[in-house]
Amino acid sequence: MYYNKVELCGVNTSKLKTLTSEEKNDLLSKVKKGDKEARTKLIDGNLRLVLSIIQRFAGRSSDADDLFQVGCIGLIKAIDNFDMDIGVKFSTYAVPMIIGEIRRYLRDNNMLRVSRGTRDLAYRALNAKESLSKTMLREPTVEDIAKELGEEPRAVTEALEAIMEPVSLYDPVYSEGGDSIYIMDQIRDEECNDEGWLENIAIAEAMKKLSDREKSIITMRFYKGKTQMEIADEIGISQAQVSRIEKSALERIRKGM
Repeated sequence: MYYNKVELCGVNTSKLKTLTSEEKNDLLSKVKKGDKEARTKLIDGNLRLVLSIIQRFAGRSSDADDLFQVGCIGLIKAIDNFDMDIGVKFSTYAVPMIIGEIRRYLRDNNMLRVSRGTRDLAYRALNAKESLSKTMLREPTVEDIAKELGEEPRAVTEALEAIMEPVSLYDPVYSEGGDSIYIMDQIRDEECNDEGWLENIAIAEAMKKLSDREKSIITMRFYKGKTQMEIADEIGISQAQVSRIEKSALERIRKGM
């Protein structure tokens, strides 16, 4: 998508201004002193930065105009909160601010609606995970997080999975020299694919080298579509153990193929 050749929100993107580092610093100094005209010039001079960021979200269901406006909100927040004394470039500070604003918009306007209770539990779980990571000096398990929150592990797992952003078919999985391979390029009908039966044979041969428990977990996980928590409940081990066994088995399958 070539946003620099179209008009977004009434703005001709091919004519967006750019500022030098000296001009940005000068305007930032004036903004810090309350100069509203300098603030407007700084916003206008960084719209191309917003434009470059929203191209990362190309292919999402949201309208490009909406994303551009949301990105501009992130830019304005960055300008109003930037501290020149921290010793970093303005763009270094602004980019994550703009991306965060866009991601929040996409999350809150997702067509897959998540109940407030589930969303609140997920955010509490994320906060608990960050806090536990600092005190435990390791990656906390779902059981650790659930215990900290006084919730059931299954509920925590389902809440975290519910807020995961859906993957777009237009998300690139590989890029080189300007050419990209997207997720949609890798979707195919295995029954009509000449290579499908060869892959199935290779996977079957690789799985023969797994232990019975590894085979069982891989089968339930990828052929029956069960979550790690469901598998853990079914075979009587922790979710963390299921995760470790699954990771080890997948690595052995890759090597076997």
